[in-house]
Amino acid sequence: MSTSASRPPVKIKPVRALPASRPVRLEIPRIDVRTSLMTLGKNPDQTIEVPPLARAGIAGWYRLGPTPGAKGAAVIVGHVDTTTGPAVFYRLGQLRAGDKVRVSRRDGSVAVFLIDAVESVDKDRFPTDKVYGDPGYPAIRLVTCGGAFDRQSGHYEHNIIAYGHLAR
Repeated sequence: MSTSASRPPVKIKPVRALPASRPVRLEIPRIDVRTSLMTLGKNPDQTIEVPPLARAGIAGWYRLGPTPGAKGAAVIVGHVDTTTGPAVFYRLGQLRAGDKVRVSRRDGSVAVFLIDAVESVDKDRFPTDKVYGDPGYPAIRLVTCGGAFDRQSGHYEHNIIAYGHLAR
């Protein structure tokens, strides 16, 4: 099941892509996120790495995709919570169309994104192409877990995904 948690999509105005530069900091004012960014790759089973639970207050950028601001979809993941409380993306599902996301980059620039939509999707229906595919413009994808927690498996049943585009 896919549900939208945002207003109608924001109209995307073309903005020139930025040159590649490693992201170092993420700020999302609406949900009080201010975090450094670790670099993530793939696990041996080819799934995306996630930040270790011991560092659940920090989000991670998927280094095998575009850097935020470059053409394509830059993916940043973070935990929703741990056994001790909320984690970095605890409030990700509260984002709305038009909310700002700022990514500070190693070259000193700041890529500013506007959220287009937020959705909750069953993990067994994860929209891989929509998240990792090239939308044809500089985009950002913020991903965490959500929905009901399955105590038997130890995992949430859904993913919360926020989609955004480069505004400046």
